[in-house]
Amino acid sequence: MHPPGPIGPVQIGPVPAGPAHAVALATIHASAFPPDDSWSDTAIASLLATPGVQAWIDPRGGMILTRLAADEAEILTLAVTRAARRQGIARALLRAAITTLAGQGAQALFLEVSDSNDAARALYLATGFQPAGIRPRYYKNGSNALLLKLTLSR
Repeated sequence: MHPPGPIGPVQIGPVPAGPAHAVALATIHASAFPPDDSWSDTAIASLLATPGVQAWIDPRGGMILTRLAADEAEILTLAVTRAARRQGIARALLRAAITTLAGQGAQALFLEVSDSNDAARALYLATGFQPAGIRPRYYKNGSNALLLKLTLSR
């Protein structure tokens, strides 16, 4: 929280996002990923219309999309604009998603990350994710996808 503004404290950090945020979510995603890997607002809006899919947006320049099915959840994507990196935004987005998903009954959270993405791997491991598998040469650049799992407690 930041000092009170004219109508009370100002909260900076992740907030739930819906289909109305699809353009903003896609803009953040496009800023964080190469053009061939970024998701369009149409694709994001379509995902958000799918049961179990949730999103959070951080007005400082971050977003996360998750999907919950039964007692398992997955991070579909997490993106922070290049200009907003190293400010704790990804960690705050992860915390928001983990807290919500655990409260909704998820017992495990999965994600895939490129073995060449050192910063993301370090963040996920520091958050408590553990290796759960590998998908060889999964990404367009030939890198492997590391499957990571976080066991959630309510």
